[in-house]
Amino acid sequence: MEHLDVDNRDYLNEPAKVAAAMKKSADRPEPPLAPRPADIASTGLNETFLSELTIKHLYRVGVMDLSQLIDRMALAGPVLEPVISLLRNEACIDVLPELRSGSVRYVLTDRGRQNANDALDKSGYVGPAPVPLETYDRVVRAQSVRSVKVKHTDALRAFGDVVAPQLLIDRLGTAINSGRPLFLYGPPGTGKTYLGKRLIRMIEGDDILVPHAIQVGDTVIQLFDPSVHHPVRSSQSTSLILSEGQDPRFVRCRRPGVMTGGELTLDMLEVEYDPATKQYHAPQSLMANNGLYMIDDLGRQRVTPDAILNRWILPMEEGRDFLSFGAGQRFEVPFNVILIFSTNLNPLDLADEAFLRRLGHKVPFHYVGAAQYEQIWRRICTELSLKFEPELLSQVLQQYEAERRPLLPCHPRDLLNSVVDRMDYEGKSRQQHIDMEQLQHAWNSYFVSLVDGQRH
Repeated sequence: MEHLDVDNRDYLNEPAKVAAAMKKSADRPEPPLAPRPADIASTGLNETFLSELTIKHLYRVGVMDLSQLIDRMALAGPVLEPVISLLRNEACIDVLPELRSGSVRYVLTDRGRQNANDALDKSGYVGPAPVPLETYDRVVRAQSVRSVKVKHTDALRAFGDVVAPQLLIDRLGTAINSGRPLFLYGPPGTGKTYLGKRLIRMIEGDDILVPHAIQVGDTVIQLFDPSVHHPVRSSQSTSLILSEGQDPRFVRCRRPGVMTGGELTLDMLEVEYDPATKQYHAPQSLMANNGLYMIDDLGRQRVTPDAILNRWILPMEEGRDFLSFGAGQRFEVPFNVILIFSTNLNPLDLADEAFLRRLGHKVPFHYVGAAQYEQIWRRICTELSLKFEPELLSQVLQQYEAERRPLLPCHPRDLLNSVVDRMDYEGKSRQQHIDMEQLQHAWNSYFVSLVDGQRH
């Protein structure tokens, strides 16, 4: 506990001084989670690796000064200056005449170009300097997604524009708050995927640090992916004090939400090597660290559900995973992810009760009633700038009943979008009256027709 240097007499006689001292302590910025390296040793990388990365950058660009190298490699001048001195001593780089700006520019020599070619032949990675796996592991644990506490207001914010039963929203919020895996199940079209994608909104205000790349042994794995990691440019953060002393090899991002579906194979959960670029890329499960990873349509993959579920037993229970480079070399990485499984099938047909007990929460999704269906219909009409027609909706509900179709929350959007498609095709304004003929056309286009009393 930090000591407040306040005299007891001041406490008795001058409480304002105490308050000022306490405020000064509270306002004191926290140390960066990942401090900016001040020298080569504090990067966790060796001099040989940094030399090879430097000449690869020069090989790609041609001529650069120190400030450009700093930007491209995300390393401070005091780290790069001894590396440049070493390369000059080894006759790998030359210094060009200074420009009017006074900046010193560097270019590769013939020997430097040859060394750069050799370095690129070993690894095609040319980007910001990576962080060692040990550093990455420490940062992931420090910003654990399981430490995030979701409140009722967070759930309301995440689903404020969605028509869903309050009981369902509360169950989802409770599940995310637990930090444990959850299992969403129910008939197709009941909103599992739609709502599952929105679960990340519950923890959106909590920012994390994501490295551009990590180094495992002598291998660099690219981790940052702009399709998964969304940088935060605001100067404010609810969880991190990101001062100028923060390691620029990390990018401040929102917590990631990753989803994969029927295309998932077990190979996709391993490190991917691209022989064309000679680069290694992290699997989605690693990119999802400190966030959510949703496996949708479980049971529809080309591999068995048992194989997929068993793949996660160790990571779920121990918070660590083992990956490989494909040549037998295996290494341990942190697994700090809330796993979400979603299926249209009976959970007991996919996994035994012993496995299901390992999952923290099982959340069922059901068909909706007429009142909730109407709420969704009204909302979609507003979104599509269509006039709500109560009599039309009444006829639609009668048709559901006549054909004994269940009411699904996905139907209003799909049917009304089909109506809009027809109106656009016919050149009609969306403000015009929607008649049953237009809706019947949408109905016949959307639902499978009945032939001889059978659905085809």
